[in-house]
Amino acid sequence: MSLRTHASTDSPVGPLTLVATDGVLSGLYMTEHRHQPPVETFGERRDPADSPFAEVAEQLRAYFAGGLTDFDLPLAMAGTPFQQRVWEALREIPYGTVTTYGQLAGELGSPGSSRAVGLANGRNPISIVVPCHRVIGASGSLTGYGGGLGRKRYLLDLERGLPSHM
Repeated sequence: MSLRTHASTDSPVGPLTLVATDGVLSGLYMTEHRHQPPVETFGERRDPADSPFAEVAEQLRAYFAGGLTDFDLPLAMAGTPFQQRVWEALREIPYGTVTTYGQLAGELGSPGSSRAVGLANGRNPISIVVPCHRVIGASGSLTGYGGGLGRKRYLLDLERGLPSHM
């Protein structure tokens, strides 16, 4: 049986809930996050200064301050093999850039699977660290985001060095 714990940390996009499974980050959820598992599954509440959350919180602070462009954290992401492939591809999207669902599907060798890529993207359990916010619609429009479009816009503006407001 896996040991799950969680902590909350503040951020410019509101409180973030960090979840760890056996001491490894397995979830990062925003307030009213779509597809968030039931809070009862997050395990015992811990102080964000405790391990493993201290390093996660520190890297998040550096990211929001504009000093971190690539997270270096061990992750425990539970999902299907296809979801795992999509989430790994998300981690390859460079800071400050965007791609489309169709482009991501093509990079995965499945050019006709943009809808499936979108569904997997929406189920990403570790927002921000696994940058699903960097995926946009084919027309360049901001499309769905588990944390809400306002947060998606904030994160993209932050990464582009533009003024960000929530």
